[in-house]
Amino acid sequence: MAQNVYIHIPFCRQKCNYCSFVSYTDLGLKEQYLDALKKEIKHFYKNEQIKTLYFGGGTPSLLTVTEVDELIKLFNISSSTEITIELNPENIHADYLSELKQTGVNRLSFGCQTFDDEKLRIIGRRHSSEAAINAISTAGHFFDNISLDLIYGLPEQSVEDFEKDLLLAASLRIQHISLYGLKIDTGCYFASHMPDNLPDGDLQAEMYLKAIEILKKYRFEHYEISNFAQKGFYSKHNLNYWDNSSYYGFGVAAHGYIDNIRCSNAENFKDYFANPCRHALEHPVTTDEKLEEEIFLGFRKMSGISVENINKKFDINFEKKYADILAKYLASRHIKKENGYYKLSDAGILVSNIILADFLDN
Repeated sequence: MAQNVYIHIPFCRQKCNYCSFVSYTDLGLKEQYLDALKKEIKHFYKNEQIKTLYFGGGTPSLLTVTEVDELIKLFNISSSTEITIELNPENIHADYLSELKQTGVNRLSFGCQTFDDEKLRIIGRRHSSEAAINAISTAGHFFDNISLDLIYGLPEQSVEDFEKDLLLAASLRIQHISLYGLKIDTGCYFASHMPDNLPDGDLQAEMYLKAIEILKKYRFEHYEISNFAQKGFYSKHNLNYWDNSSYYGFGVAAHGYIDNIRCSNAENFKDYFANPCRHALEHPVTTDEKLEEEIFLGFRKMSGISVENINKKFDINFEKKYADILAKYLASRHIKKENGYYKLSDAGILVSNIILADFLDN
């Protein structure tokens, strides 16, 4: 049984230059997609009361308020259900936000990426800095739980440029910030049209550490490697992922984790439309894989890994099983132990992939 839901809305007006997610610009298929999506939800969903419901994309704000409302009404929700929708800042107006509030949506996530107009142009975003600021300001009249995304390591971006983005973001009436280092993956425009003047790894690390420093001053709590929030505004939906708990994934290319089975849907419309009630892949997760995931996800949280909890959950002695690795990174101060929890230090976060690889290879 799962109490958390992710719904993928794969439509965008245009593809951003850094994006390798599954998304499409043919909005003419939206009606057919929503019909298939509703069939999938009705087939798999067991009417549990939902704790979190997340509309991701793509650009979920391309849905009309009526379309959002129809999807929400398929679920058993309560007044405490966190319902998040991702928005792009362009064309967001007060009427849309006011009506969206009436559907039960209570958390917004804006894809801003930067407040520098030239860099927005380079990465292929449709909105301007002014549009983003205005959209967030307008949203603040209707919602008191607003998140925004920023990307660091953009072409031609300096530490000072990113600092300006952070300071502007922190000055807005928002409660949550997600930060992502630019990664150029196969399948995105930048992969075959590599931009000039990309910050190197050292410069990206400097930007990340600057973000920790600045956001702390503005009382944003650093609660996960990429996420910062005002007290009481952690993303409940994402915490469910990092706690390695179950969730439904609905829509093309969506992933779910139900009854110890990780499942994923077809990544193209043709296969998804042919049978939305069949997963493209189902993988029963072994006990060893669960332990690896527990460690990987646990170290992403700033609270870290509870020795007591992981020992009880997997019937192991965590400190004995990983004694050499823990000793190595405690000595180098990449890991620290506090109140029965092992967690990454700021220096450890910068080399987290290396540290986690050591645990997974053990």
